[in-house]
Amino acid sequence: MKFLPLKHGLLLSFVALFLFSCADPPAEPSPPLHAQQAPVLNQLTPDEAAAGWELLFDGTTFNGWRGLGRDSVPEAHWIIEEGMLRKVASGTVPTAPDGQPMEGGDLMTIATFTDFELVLEWKVSPGANSGIKYNVSEAFSVAAPPTNAALGFEYQILDDDLHPDAQNGPTRIAGALYDMIPPDEQARVLQPVGSFNTARIVFQGSHGEHWLNGKKIVEFDLGTHRFDSLLAASKYAPLDGFADRRDGHIVLQDHGDDVWFRNIKIRRLP
Repeated sequence: MKFLPLKHGLLLSFVALFLFSCADPPAEPSPPLHAQQAPVLNQLTPDEAAAGWELLFDGTTFNGWRGLGRDSVPEAHWIIEEGMLRKVASGTVPTAPDGQPMEGGDLMTIATFTDFELVLEWKVSPGANSGIKYNVSEAFSVAAPPTNAALGFEYQILDDDLHPDAQNGPTRIAGALYDMIPPDEQARVLQPVGSFNTARIVFQGSHGEHWLNGKKIVEFDLGTHRFDSLLAASKYAPLDGFADRRDGHIVLQDHGDDVWFRNIKIRRLP
């Protein structure tokens, strides 16, 4: 039998159809990246629970919290918003020399902690100032004005670009041990305003650490010459007993601005 020659284009089409029929079916599309990374908020994983972590904020209630110097939460200052603790901006109010509202509302854990590791996420509004305070005695705090403001070591929270406190030196920028120890600028990576940062505080015995977004940025030891010198040069120098080691509260600071907190977890250390 004699075959007629196929046109070149028809031959190519036949080969392409054959190859397509032999190919594997297309894979199912992957879910979007943001869907894969959606955070699980205000919950402990089984591993965290087994390691002794405690959840300090359940995402829906103020259980375990009250205002410092108060018997309840100052609801004009704090609300729960979409699984976050939000410090509501106070507006124009009388303030202390350091900018804290004279009628503020620091939010305090009812429980106290001596040796611990604390982890939480925070974000600020443009130009905002706040802090995480620890080693806080409520009685010591309310004895000095402003009455509802905690006295304790402070992990500074700040919009470094817009808040004027950042112009007062590196011990006032985000992550610092406020007014005492500046953060390590080589290690410090700060997320943009409006995005969440992860803070970690380790306080065990006389040793303390501040971490920001997975990097250690501050380290100190109580009772050393270095620490005593820094304390003597700080605004806390006149407060006899300020740096005494104690079973203290964890406090979220009311500095008058909009700030949000979530995923607040703590682990007691030996």
